[in-house]
Amino acid sequence: MKIPQIRLQSITAQISIHTTKGQQTIEQPKADLSIEQPKAELSIEATPSNLSIDQTEAWADMDLKHISRRIREAAQQGHQDVMAGIARRAEEGEQLKRIEDGGNPLADIAKKRSQKPIYPFNVGFIPSAGSVKIQYEPAKVNIEVTQNKPNIDVSQNKPIIDYQPGTVEVNLERRNELHTDFVPVNKGE
Repeated sequence: MKIPQIRLQSITAQISIHTTKGQQTIEQPKADLSIEQPKAELSIEATPSNLSIDQTEAWADMDLKHISRRIREAAQQGHQDVMAGIARRAEEGEQLKRIEDGGNPLADIAKKRSQKPIYPFNVGFIPSAGSVKIQYEPAKVNIEVTQNKPNIDVSQNKPIIDYQPGTVEVNLERRNELHTDFVPVNKGE
């Protein structure tokens, strides 16, 4: 016996997938920054320097003295000369008073008065060393600085984020099919 043939023909289903990528953008704005620096406070106090030069003794060494000093020195010299004269006359009087002790006091006194005095002298400098007096006081400087801290103001800006999600689109392009045919068997066969 002949059984008819069954012919099966199948077509598979086809799907299509379309994807769109997601996009993300991030933008970070700069922070707002404000800096202000106040000036420092500076205080300077100075006392001037002082220089004093005293040339009085140097001028006196060169015999250029003020009149009041000349008068004072002449008075002192006169007083000393008077006192020396009194002392000399008293000494000579004592010598003459003791004439009986022997010797020749009148000749000795005359000999002393007739001789020129010998003044000791060595090397001299005019004006003498150290006759100019110099006194110096340096200036004094007092500096005070007060620092002022800077004023800093910072404002942060949040980031700007833009996100677009991706999409997936799935479509059925072709449906699946199953065709069934029966092929009859020929009788003559």
